[in-house]
Amino acid sequence: MSELAHWLDPRRRPFELLEKFFEGDTSSVAIKVEEVRDGDSLIVRAELPGIDPDKDVDVSIVDGSLHISGFREEKTEQKDKDSYRSEFRYGSFSRTLPLPEGATAESVTATYKDGVLEVRVPVPTTPPTPPQSKINVTRG
Repeated sequence: MSELAHWLDPRRRPFELLEKFFEGDTSSVAIKVEEVRDGDSLIVRAELPGIDPDKDVDVSIVDGSLHISGFREEKTEQKDKDSYRSEFRYGSFSRTLPLPEGATAESVTATYKDGVLEVRVPVPTTPPTPPQSKINVTRG
């Protein structure tokens, strides 16, 4: 309930809730990320505890953006002599981040350790120049 009160705080800008929604910052299933530029690499770290990186997450580059998506399922059970307690949390997640100009899928690496997915994207120090081509003009 306190999370709802936080979002409905009258001191917020009118469209801040929508902005946060589209940025993926609305609930516990949203991916929290950190973006760092380290020399000629962009490093993206995503907080994804409790997943199996071999089967629960997909990392791809589509239309100049890094796309991280997957599915999370967590179950806990507590059995005592006179009681039983079960909790579960599941759902899909995704996050799309724009990449710097010139970044390509070649040489991208992704590692997963201690609940954190780290993606390293090499970025050229100078963006590639667009190809030039001469257009012939015809008389018509």
